[in-house]
Amino acid sequence: MTDNEVQTNESSVPSENRRWCVLRVASNREDNVKEALIRKIQIECLQELVTRILVPTEKVKSVRGSQTRVYERKLYPGYVFMEIALDENNSIPEKAWFVIKETAGVGEFIGTGGKPSPMSDADVAKMLHQTDSAKDSPSIHVEFSKGDAVKIKGGSFEGFEGTVEDIDNEKGTVRVIVTIFGRATPLDIEYWQIEKV
Repeated sequence: MTDNEVQTNESSVPSENRRWCVLRVASNREDNVKEALIRKIQIECLQELVTRILVPTEKVKSVRGSQTRVYERKLYPGYVFMEIALDENNSIPEKAWFVIKETAGVGEFIGTGGKPSPMSDADVAKMLHQTDSAKDSPSIHVEFSKGDAVKIKGGSFEGFEGTVEDIDNEKGTVRVIVTIFGRATPLDIEYWQIEKV
């Protein structure tokens, strides 16, 4: 069992009745809501109805000078994903519904007419793939793209403006083409030393 799953025994609910639903929650309270839901579901013995609860995250590496820091970033801020055994009307069973809705920080399920809409199989596969691949090595989150106009805000070339030519996510560097003495010159600069113009 991971910290994102509710402990279940062999469930009598067929797996085809279990669908993923998306719950809106208070921003920056995703983990607290998830923990509260897991506790309540275990106390109320609803593990057969709510089998998994996820707050998908990815590991992000921040490189600044010689210092490297790894932290977790939420892939979907403000949302908690729940695998729920739906009833014959494709609705969340009433006893699970009330436990979920009475949890502090919980908003509405994504859906129409007050009824949760289960995620499509393609969206579930994408979300689970992102969650699984996020367990691998951390990525460097660089907010620049090739061709962006940027200004250097630190180092020897502070104040120079240029264009992004290449991004090295592994090293956390960006190759910027700047004009020095009338010539286009490529500079490899750490991503935190530049800003968009």
